[in-house]
Amino acid sequence: MKLTYLKSVLLLLISSSAVAAHAQTKDSIDLFLEAKMQEEHIPGLQLAVVQHGKIVKTGNYGLANVEHNVATNAESVFNINSITKAFVGVAIMQLQEAGKLNVQDPISRYIDSLPAAWQGITLKQILTNTSGLPNITDPSEHVLGDGTEQAAWKAVQKIPMQFNPGEHFSYNQTGYVILGMIINKLSGEHFTKFIQDRQFNVAEMKQTRFGDSYDIIPHYAGAYSYLQNINGQWIKKDIQRNAYIDFPIFFRTATGILSTATEMANWIIALQNGKLLKDKASLTTLWTPGLLNNGKIGGFNSLTNGYALGWPTVTRQEHPAVGPVGGGRSAFFLYLKDDLTIIVLTNLLASNPEGFIDEIAGYYHPDMKESNGFGFSPGIKKLRIELLRQGFDKAEKIALSLKKKDPAIRFEENDINGWGYKLIGQDKKEEALAIFKLNVKLYPQSFNTYDSLGEIMEALGDRAGAIKNYSRSLELNPKNDNAVHHLKNLKA
Repeated sequence: MKLTYLKSVLLLLISSSAVAAHAQTKDSIDLFLEAKMQEEHIPGLQLAVVQHGKIVKTGNYGLANVEHNVATNAESVFNINSITKAFVGVAIMQLQEAGKLNVQDPISRYIDSLPAAWQGITLKQILTNTSGLPNITDPSEHVLGDGTEQAAWKAVQKIPMQFNPGEHFSYNQTGYVILGMIINKLSGEHFTKFIQDRQFNVAEMKQTRFGDSYDIIPHYAGAYSYLQNINGQWIKKDIQRNAYIDFPIFFRTATGILSTATEMANWIIALQNGKLLKDKASLTTLWTPGLLNNGKIGGFNSLTNGYALGWPTVTRQEHPAVGPVGGGRSAFFLYLKDDLTIIVLTNLLASNPEGFIDEIAGYYHPDMKESNGFGFSPGIKKLRIELLRQGFDKAEKIALSLKKKDPAIRFEENDINGWGYKLIGQDKKEEALAIFKLNVKLYPQSFNTYDSLGEIMEALGDRAGAIKNYSRSLELNPKNDNAVHHLKNLKA
C-alpha cells in the first residue's frame, strides 16, 4: 500500500510538472526542482527569484492539492509559518522609525504587570530569541491552556525562565506574542491590520493574509506531512497525511501569514527599495544577528547559524544571507552581497527548502554549487576532493594523510556531521556511512558522532550496528533522548 501511494503521488507530480515556469521550456532550475520534489516527495512548490530589484524567474510545480489533483499555479497560497516573524521585525523597525520605541528598550516599558524576571528583557533579545523566556507552547507545539489568549498568558507566566537573558539562543514563541501586544498598543490597531496596511498593501500583496488551516482561503495549497507528534517527539512515518494547524489570532505574530512566492518577492523588493523602511540603517539593524553575552551569535544550526530581528541569518564569509524559514516547509535567502533572493514555498512540512536554496542560487553564481564544494570548510573541501578521486571507502586513510601533510588542516566534527547528512539528502547513504564512521574515528568521545552513525546504520538496515552505536552514544550522554527513542524501537 505504501509503495502504491508514493508511486501515485510521484506520477501526479510528474504529470503536473508541465505547468513549471508558466509552461515555457524547462530550464536547469526547473529540472533541479522537479528532481528534488520527487526525492523529498514534495507535492507542490512555488519559486520566485529576485535579482537587481526585479523578479527574473517564477515557477509553479506539482500539486497544490493532492486529493483533487489540483496543480500549483501562480495564485496558489502557501502558509509561510515562522517567516511571519520577519514581517514582525519590519513592523517593529517601522515603529522605531516613527519614534514610538527602541529595540534596546526593556519590554516592561510597554507591558505592565510582568513577572520580575521578565522586566529587564529587551525588545532586541525577544526578536533574536535570546530572551530566556519560557515557551507559550507545549512539546506538541500547542498553545498552553485552552488555546485562548488569557489562559495561555496566565499559564506561561507561572513557568520559570529557561536561562538568564542573553546567555543562549533558544527559539521562542512567547516573545513574539509579546511583540504583538506591543504593536497593538503603540500603533493603536491590531497587529494584523498594522502589518496589512503598512506592508501587504504597500507591496501590493493582494492575496497575502493572516490565517490557518481552519480558515477558508481561496487557492490554498494546503499542508501535508509525514511527521506525527508522539509524546512530544516528531516521528517520521511512511504515509503522507493532511496537516491541520491552528494559529489563534493572538499567536499570529509567531506564525500566521499565508502568501505566494511572487507576492513575497514584491515584499522583498519594496523592503529593499525603501518603501517599507525609509532609513537604510534600519535594514542594517534588522539584518544584524544578535550577540549573546559572550559575544558570539546563536542560531538553529550550522547553516542558519545566527538570528537577527525576526530574520535568521546565514553568517559566513562567502555569500552571506538572511534566511527566514517557516514550518520546515518554506524559506527564502536574501544574499546580502549578491543582490539576489531565492524564495521557495512548499506544502510539505519538513521538506526544509533552506537546504537546497543555495543550490538554486548556484545557477546564478556557479561558485555556489555544491558540486564546486560550496558551503564546506577549507579542510572539508580538500578531503572531499580526495574522496571523490580515490573513493569514500578510504576516508580514514585519506584524512590522516592530509593531516600528516598539513598539520594545520582541520576537520571539525560539526562540519563532517553536516556533510554526512547532506549525503543522506542526496540519497548517497553508503558515502554518508563512510563519513559518519570517519567522524567516530576522529571524535571517539562525542556522543553525537555515534548517534549519527547509528542513524545511518538504521537507515541501511544494519540493526545490530545501529543498536551498538546508539548504545555507545547513550553511554557518553545519558540524556540523549534521540538514542533512547531509537533503541526502544529497535529492541521492540
